[in-house]
Amino acid sequence: MNAKFILNDYALIWNLLFQSSYSENIYNLKQKLWNTYKNEYNETFKDKNLIMKDPKNFIPNDDTIYNNIILEKGYEKVKKQTEKYRRDIMKVWDKNRKETDNLYQNIIRKEMPDYNFFIVNKEHNIINHPEIGSIVIGKKIDDDNPNSILFDLNMIIVKNNLKKYKPEEELFANAIIELAILNEYATNINKKSCYISGDNNLISLKRSLYPYWLMYLGIPKEKFLSYMMRDKITFDSSKYAYEKELKNMNIEEFIDFCIRNKKYMTKEIKEEII
Repeated sequence: MNAKFILNDYALIWNLLFQSSYSENIYNLKQKLWNTYKNEYNETFKDKNLIMKDPKNFIPNDDTIYNNIILEKGYEKVKKQTEKYRRDIMKVWDKNRKETDNLYQNIIRKEMPDYNFFIVNKEHNIINHPEIGSIVIGKKIDDDNPNSILFDLNMIIVKNNLKKYKPEEELFANAIIELAILNEYATNINKKSCYISGDNNLISLKRSLYPYWLMYLGIPKEKFLSYMMRDKITFDSSKYAYEKELKNMNIEEFIDFCIRNKKYMTKEIKEEII
């Protein structure tokens, strides 16, 4: 999967117009445009998908709103701030490129489309996925845990590139995606176990799946103990037949396997924190 980090005037302006106002100046500008160009403002809303599909060649039917914002005194400052933010995200992504490649090659094992990351102002506090191959990101990078932005991006990529599951099956899909990204991928990046991270509602299910997850990763049974100690999750490995075929599956096939065998796999087991 190749990733491009794009700062596009139209995408940046569209989000300034239609996301929540993060400053009084932005709010006042939007109100002024709305009061003066109500019809043009409404028409601009329709541009989002066209911008995402072909940002280089996008030409608005009516550029009145865009031109007004570009001519505003404060717009250049917003753009410079967003460009710095774009570079900061790229640094985090590039620093962890090896681990991210490993995530898709050896953990997800499913080819993903190339992605355009449309960078907008971080004050919007958004990450959304308007269509396959495009993500809009405007969320602050955590100074204490800058890698968390990677986990957010890859969670949304994987969730939106797997098949859709029935509501009663989605719990398994979410638990396994967390095991892949918030737990194993994060452990590889942070160089320490991150298996306590994630949705509290999924903890019990993830622990029940953990023995099979190790098999999926291709961990030999004789190494289970060292992984249990690493991740502070215990189980009696003698009670589990080693499912050799799991290491040859991709994550979607593994999810399907777990759903088919959910009654067997989620039987109550005694677990303890080391």
